[in-house]
Amino acid sequence: MKIIYFSLGYCTHDYRFLKSISDGGHEVFFVQLEGNQRQVEDRPVPENVTQVIWKGGREPFRWSNLLNLTLDFRRLTKEIDPDLVHAGPIQTCAFIAVLSGFRPILTMSWGFDLMDDVYKNKWWEWVTRYTLKRSTFFTSDANVTRDMAVKCGMNPEKTAVFPWGVDLKHFDRRPLTEDRKPLSTVHRPSSAVTLFCNRSWETRYGVDVLARAFVKVAQQKENVDLVLLNGGSQGAQIRNILQSGGVLERVTFGGHVSQTDLPNWYHMADIYVSPSHVDGSSVSLMEALACGIPCLVSDIPANKEWVIENENGWLFRDGDADHLAEKILAAISQRENLPEIGMAGRRSAEMRADWQKNAEALMNVYRKIHLADAT
Repeated sequence: MKIIYFSLGYCTHDYRFLKSISDGGHEVFFVQLEGNQRQVEDRPVPENVTQVIWKGGREPFRWSNLLNLTLDFRRLTKEIDPDLVHAGPIQTCAFIAVLSGFRPILTMSWGFDLMDDVYKNKWWEWVTRYTLKRSTFFTSDANVTRDMAVKCGMNPEKTAVFPWGVDLKHFDRRPLTEDRKPLSTVHRPSSAVTLFCNRSWETRYGVDVLARAFVKVAQQKENVDLVLLNGGSQGAQIRNILQSGGVLERVTFGGHVSQTDLPNWYHMADIYVSPSHVDGSSVSLMEALACGIPCLVSDIPANKEWVIENENGWLFRDGDADHLAEKILAAISQRENLPEIGMAGRRSAEMRADWQKNAEALMNVYRKIHLADAT
């Protein structure tokens, strides 16, 4: 099949989708809506994928450009003549694809579009409903987003849910050797407990909640430290929370880390924490499970699809820093059980988060759409 893959930017997830589509024997044309965003590693698009030059892909999306972008996307579909357009997020890429008049369209939720963006205002809600009602098929990585899509007008019989998954060979339970440890942890006392979070420092991911909880934990336990990766618009606020609480020196800021090095950072952790307020099936959560790291996550619906209390991790009340601190202290108190809980997490990943297996689910969706379109 000839497929246009239309996405907001170009991140690790896009790379994996593009590679899997190409490896599946399809001819892939990559259309990027927004200008190049800062990547943790400069990675070209996969081999045999054609990156399309068009009026988009140069700057952030603006509603004032909607008409020009739609008309140019319509031009692309006429020139490329694809069998299918695979587009998402919903309110930007999929909306433009729908407006272009091309069919069939596979609309793919990125989680935040149905758990957050749809609530921005009446316009965003209308765009969501308009797009889903006119989409040929819908896919997402969690039942909670699929249910929201149906609520917004998507035909429930035209949906498929599969976790995006991770590379279980890359994210595994390998122990860290001395030469693979991040420098800041090489001389860490063996008695120390390391908390790890690699969510972006944006409001929807709740890293400020973790910062407040860590202050409370650090005031009671001297042997606990925290590692934060990435950055974001809440950077000043998060650092201020940690500095005001007198714990800034117990935090390692790792910045942006490449996919190649990321497993090393998971393996230096004793407990993975995700305080996100909004998520589909979180890829970083699946990575932590695959690495055999016990996971402590907010009790939002998507996380509850993955984490079972006291089996492969724990849940805390979303947004409640006091409860998160309590759960961290409780986890530390049963430190001898952490390896067993981590192994249960690895089993969870092996059962449901194998990208190689889950990518085949996408190929099955393509075949289903193609067969329906041919009849």
